[in-house]
Amino acid sequence: MPQLSPLNWIFLFLLFWTAVLMVSVLIWWSKKIYFLTKTSDVTDAKENKWNW
Repeated sequence: MPQLSPLNWIFLFLLFWTAVLMVSVLIWWSKKIYFLTKTSDVTDAKENKWNW
C-alpha cells in the first residue's frame, strides 16, 4: 500500500465524512417525504394510469 501524504489523508477524511453526511441526509429526506405523503390529505385521488 503506498504511503499517502498528510494532505491526502485529510482529503480522504473529509471525503469519507461528506459521503456519510450525504447518505444520512438522503435517508432522512426520503423518510420525510414518505411521512408527508402518507399523512397529507389527498382530496383528488388520481387513478393509476399504469396497468400493473
